[in-house]
Amino acid sequence: MRHRVAGRRLGRDTAHRKALRRNLVRALVEHEQIRTTKAKALFVRSDAERLISIAKQGMEKRAADGHDVHERRLAAVELGNRRLVGKLFDEIAPRYADRTGGYTRVLDLEPRKGDNAEMAILEWV
Repeated sequence: MRHRVAGRRLGRDTAHRKALRRNLVRALVEHEQIRTTKAKALFVRSDAERLISIAKQGMEKRAADGHDVHERRLAAVELGNRRLVGKLFDEIAPRYADRTGGYTRVLDLEPRKGDNAEMAILEWV
């Protein structure tokens, strides 16, 4: 029984789950919209929202004292790409300056033809 066991496992071991999460978040930042299964979209949603919160904190610090290095490094750990970190901080996060949460949405699609898996689009609001 799975009583009191939090999180989704998605039928993968830990390393594969981490890689999947990181790759989907990178794709979302790069393309601003991804088409995947509903389970994976819900799995990645919290990480994407956390990245926006980190970027917004960096924007506030940059406005206050001109430095956002710590927040950029935190985002770089997740994204692993300078270009994507720059896009997150310079293009995506400023859109949500006046929003307190709910930066992503999951739109349901028709089931996938091959295996009838529930499909969804994960995108920025």
